[in-house]
Order: sequence, then structure tokens, then C-alpha cells
Amino acid sequence: MLKLYHCKGARSLRPLWMLEELGLDYELYTLPFPPRVFEKSYLDINPLGTVPAFFDGAMRMTESSAICQYLVDRYGAQKGKAELGVAVSDPEYGPYLNWLYFSDATLTFPQTIVLRYTQLEPPDRRLPQAAEDYRRWFYGRLRAVDAAVAKAPYLCAGRFTAADIAVGYGLLLAEQIQIDQDFSPSLRAYLDRLKARPAFQRAAAR
Repeated sequence: MLKLYHCKGARSLRPLWMLEELGLDYELYTLPFPPRVFEKSYLDINPLGTVPAFFDGAMRMTESSAICQYLVDRYGAQKGKAELGVAVSDPEYGPYLNWLYFSDATLTFPQTIVLRYTQLEPPDRRLPQAAEDYRRWFYGRLRAVDAAVAKAPYLCAGRFTAADIAVGYGLLLAEQIQIDQDFSPSLRAYLDRLKARPAFQRAAAR
């Protein structure tokens, strides 16, 4: 049985969305955020206290983009949805992997600083200048996404893939923490395409 531990608005939205895209059966456990503070028993499941935690039987994963890749590689062909990934033999395989890793290693890191110092810290510990610096850093890194979607509907391979789920979460997070005001028309249209997908809407509703 597939199991996913999730917090609303967190990175765990990525694998939840992929589960819905693939039409897989799964058990969903929704936790208060951050679970390491408000659901102490969760530390027995994931000692880091972060979400997601994903199980396929006894196998456990905690990196959201990697879980998306795992799901499409493991179950995509079985469910007739292999096109959500990119095959090793495809010339777009390298760009596909690059976007998957870019999504957290490069894109969302500065957002976490903005979130921390505008919302999560007590008012007396908030740092408006740091938040603004990292907001600008996020937009600098967002240029790569903007350039890609200005010339194509999706990031790679000429179609919607797990890379769009991984990177798209960063745009959704920008909306959530209210730093999306400077999105270009291309970025806004790309995000609207992602949000229009029925699988995304099902995932968001959960």
C-alpha cells in the first residue's frame, strides 16, 4: 500500500499531485504544520519531522521531487501514464532531471527564508530586509523557468511531466507566501495551466 504523510501547502503537495495524476490508490495522512511541533508522534515516522514521508510497503522516501520521479518510473507504464516521465533514451532526459533537481536545490530555497522571516518567526524576530533580499534571490532564480515557459507550454519534452509538478510547486508556494506579484505573463499563464489540471485540483482539495 502507498502511504503519504502530508501538510496542506507543503512540499508534500508534489507527490500527492503525482499520485492523482497517475490514478493510484493510496492512504493520505494529513498533519498540522509543522508536524515536528504539533504532531510529536510523527518523529517516529520521519525523525527529521518534515513532510512528505512516503511509503511503498516498507520502503520510505522523504524528498518530494524524488518521490514524483519514483512514482512515475515505478507505476507510470503500468497505469498508461509513462508520458509523465522522460525515458533515459530520450534526448530530453537530462533537462528533465535538471528541472527536477532545480526545483528544490535552486528554486524554493530562498522562499523558505522569506516564509520564515515574514510568517513563521514571532514578530520580534522577523527580518524584513532578509525577506526582501531572498525574495529578489528567488526572482533571479525564477528567470530560468520564465525563459522556458515563454517559448513552450511546459518545461521539457513538449508535454506535462513530473518536472512541471516539481517546479510548479515553487510557483504555488510564491502565491501562498504572497511574493507572486512580479510574475511575468508567461509565468502566470504557465501556473494557470498547471492549476487547471483536474489531478492538481483533486490534490489541492485534499
